This record gives sequence, C-alpha cells and structure tokens, in this order.
Amino acid sequence: MLPLAKILFQLALGLWVGAVVFVSFVVAPAVFQALPNETAGTVMGQIFPLYYGFTVGVGIVALGSALRLRQKAAGAWKLVVVLLVVMLAATAYAGAVVSPKARALRPALHQEPVDPAARAEFDTLHHRAVQLNGLVLLLGLATVAIAALNTRLPGE
Repeated sequence: MLPLAKILFQLALGLWVGAVVFVSFVVAPAVFQALPNETAGTVMGQIFPLYYGFTVGVGIVALGSALRLRQKAAGAWKLVVVLLVVMLAATAYAGAVVSPKARALRPALHQEPVDPAARAEFDTLHHRAVQLNGLVLLLGLATVAIAALNTRLPGE
C-alpha cells in the first residue's frame, strides 16, 4: 500500500504544480495575446472552473497520499501535510469564492460607462486570485523539494 501512496502523491503533486504553471504562464498569456480582452476574459472564465476543479481534485489525492506516508515516515512528512492543507485551502477558496465573484463582475467591465466600483472590485479579486495562485505555486515547489529530499534512493 505504501508504494501506491508514493506513486499517487508524486503524480498528484506533479499534476497540481504543473497545472498551476501551465495555466498561469502558458494558457492565460496566450489567450489574452490572441484574443480581444473581453473574449479572452470569457474564455478564461470558462477555463477557471475546470482548472480549480482539477487542482482541488489532485490536491485531495496528494493530501490523502501524504497522510498515509506521514504514518510510516519521518517528521518531514508532517510539514508536507501542512503545506498541502494550506495549498488546498487556498485553491478551494480561489475556486469557490474569488473566481465566481470575478466572473460575475466581468460583464460589467465591458459596458460603457464602466462602473468604477465594479472595476475596483474586479481588480481586487483578480489581485487576490493571483496572490493565491502564487502562494500555491511556491508552496507546491517547496513541497516537491521536501518530498524529494525525503525520498530514499537505493543505497542511501
């Protein structure tokens, strides 16, 4: 059972960090470069629920696997579990609260005249989403490093 937990942990964490990197640094910039802002925002509004659903799903798998590994391994896995809990909370909050609010405000940004309150609220939500995504990425990279340093190779 422990080898399966290791495999699931590594796969889920890799998919999670990979999704954050791919959407943040490839998909979103390409969409906003290729399309007018209004259309790009609509496209990303369709992508984000799938993105957050996927990342929460793999986050749950990573956390469940890490909890299993923590039962059998040394103290570093306790830190991994804590990092994963924070990552999962940030991802779930961004996906369930921040992103839907921003998506609901987006149409108001493309009506003349633009309501300054709607623009300010959208900008605040977008900034919060970027911060949460950045936090998840940094903690994910730290988790990858901690797990790698605490995985024994033959002969170690």
